[in-house]
Amino acid sequence: MEKKLVIIPTYNEIENIAKIIAAVFAIPGGYHILVIDDGSPDGTAAAVKALQAAHPDRLFLVERSGKLGLGTAYVTGFKWALERDYDYVFEMDADFSHDPADLPRLLAACTEGGADMSVGSRYCDGVNVVNWPMGRILMSYCASIYVRSILGFRIYDSTAGFVCYSRRVLETLDLDAVRMKGYGFQIELKYTAHKLGFRIAEVPVIFVNRKEGTSKMSGSIFGEAFWGVLALRFRKLHSAQQ
Repeated sequence: MEKKLVIIPTYNEIENIAKIIAAVFAIPGGYHILVIDDGSPDGTAAAVKALQAAHPDRLFLVERSGKLGLGTAYVTGFKWALERDYDYVFEMDADFSHDPADLPRLLAACTEGGADMSVGSRYCDGVNVVNWPMGRILMSYCASIYVRSILGFRIYDSTAGFVCYSRRVLETLDLDAVRMKGYGFQIELKYTAHKLGFRIAEVPVIFVNRKEGTSKMSGSIFGEAFWGVLALRFRKLHSAQQ
């Protein structure tokens, strides 16, 4: 059986963390979880530690001091996974905006569908977003159109944060060269994988706005993604295996 790791970055997710861990572990297939907590003052890391005794071989925690950015959290998690020989590595939010029941569908797109990387897409089959303000939907949808226009690659949900990577993709990407730290990181890795010739599949999912906790989206994150896309257009790409 393939070794599978779900990376969940957290900052102040005390309302959700125990529930999302239980939900992932309830999915058949033996998924492991790595929580990467950026010094949450609400006790998120302590809640994970309390659960580790019951799941010593499946639940792991990396604690970092302060908010260092979503992108750096995932890069830390990817390196951690590669060192421990995981075959498939997932990105997923802690707040149930991504349904853990969709994890096997993302995995199947790679193991059965032949993709190197799969994306839980809100926009490849219409607009599948629940309980988001209309302004947020328009910003997200238009961001994906902007990315396709500037970068010229056919991913309908380039900012999606529900992703499955095969080990081969993560081994080939130069993780130390990743520049964007916020949500632009999602665009950067998809585009880089595309330019390196990897096959990316979009799997339609329903995205549900968080019910508990606070969103981490900000204007500065959006600005980084906007200008970062323009920089990507003219950037030379290098793989970690060159």
